[in-house]
Amino acid sequence: MKIKWNGHASFTIIASDGTVFITDPYDPSGYGGVLRYDPVRDKADAVLVSHDHADHNYVEGLPGSPQVLKGSGQVKDIQVKGIDTYHDESHGAERGANTVFVFKVDGINICFVGDLGHQLSSEQIEAIGAVGLLLIPVGGTYTVDAEGAAKVVESLKARLVIPMHFKTEKCDLPVAGVNDFLTKMRNVKKIEESEIELSPDKVPEDGPEVWVMRHAC
Repeated sequence: MKIKWNGHASFTIIASDGTVFITDPYDPSGYGGVLRYDPVRDKADAVLVSHDHADHNYVEGLPGSPQVLKGSGQVKDIQVKGIDTYHDESHGAERGANTVFVFKVDGINICFVGDLGHQLSSEQIEAIGAVGLLLIPVGGTYTVDAEGAAKVVESLKARLVIPMHFKTEKCDLPVAGVNDFLTKMRNVKKIEESEIELSPDKVPEDGPEVWVMRHAC
């Protein structure tokens, strides 16, 4: 598969059979334009929306008419599981609900946690299952912070981790950069690309390994 980090919490994931997923597309004009990433222009078969905030649910900005999943569903031959979580540590009282998505692409179990704001329960961890690739926010303020993200990585026994939702030169939200998270992880690779190819043999046997990508947009 190919994985491109568009920016913020948005990835474009292309399976070997051509099926295209986009996660949490952002509205560049949302919240007064605090995200200065370029619009996501990829055409998707399905869009995974973890929650209905403008920096995560801008489906109308995408070309075509993709299938929209805000919970469990099926995209062609790929089953997607949606697991109910929260955007904060107060059972959603502060920022509402959040959906964690789990789906298998080309033999790799992917877990996209959206704007997860708390530690996962044992029931949620069991529902997620084995994680080959974890896409996780690390910037704090609205989500788990560096320490919280590291604990989620450990609890899920994720083998490969790609951080997201952190401060960049195009993100004016009051979130931290990626470095706080990196200092808590042992094996870190800075990938000087916005797009990678991933196959089961490239997923580390003994994780977690962190790959830091460049944003594409």
